[in-house]
Amino acid sequence: SLTTRLPKAGETILGHKFFIGFGGKGANQCVQSARLGAKTSLICKVGKDSFGNDYVENLKKNGISTAFVGQTSDAGTGTASIIVNSEGQNVIVIVPGANMLLNFEDLKRASDVICKAKVVVCQLEITPAVSLEALKMARASGVKTLFNPAPAHADLDPQFYSYSDIFCCNETEAEILTGIPVGNLEDAEKVGRMLLERGCKLVIVTLGAEGCMMISVEEPIPKHVPAGKVRAVDTT
Repeated sequence: SLTTRLPKAGETILGHKFFIGFGGKGANQCVQSARLGAKTSLICKVGKDSFGNDYVENLKKNGISTAFVGQTSDAGTGTASIIVNSEGQNVIVIVPGANMLLNFEDLKRASDVICKAKVVVCQLEITPAVSLEALKMARASGVKTLFNPAPAHADLDPQFYSYSDIFCCNETEAEILTGIPVGNLEDAEKVGRMLLERGCKLVIVTLGAEGCMMISVEEPIPKHVPAGKVRAVDTT
């Protein structure tokens, strides 16, 4: 919902626009990869509801394999309600729903697609143990693993680092994981080195308008990749 200002507790205000869009970090990454020409498959769970049905349709429209998109009647499709004011500030309520019901059995069923992939990308929008298991399955078959620790957990299982070929986090996630606030490139470097020590092969810290910082075991001299200037339309 778009409003001029965010409502106070117990207050009802008039907004000027409401829309429903598809999302979730994992799905966004999958759709983006598909649009860039990669052959992709998404392993997830949605509800047996109208959101879930639309979701599966949208993935198919984007040319994504939905063989392992399960639909369950035990929970609703995951949602995020976002209210954005005219300054672009927002408040968000996330209800993970069916995402939390993805389990080891679902991974076993998808083991063929995981083990034959070139790259497996995981996030923390499902039970962390399930993401970790997917990374382990991929690594055991020599598949490159990319892990995006979002939404970030301070008590992340240390195995996530050693099973991630590429560990990609933003400033907020980096601070939650390392305790180091990222205000500049030097901070991003410190974070990168700390994460390499924990067992990652290559670390990318994304820095919003500043682009990103990349550091790896092979190339211990950090590399800053600047981002092109754009006018943000909607940060959500």
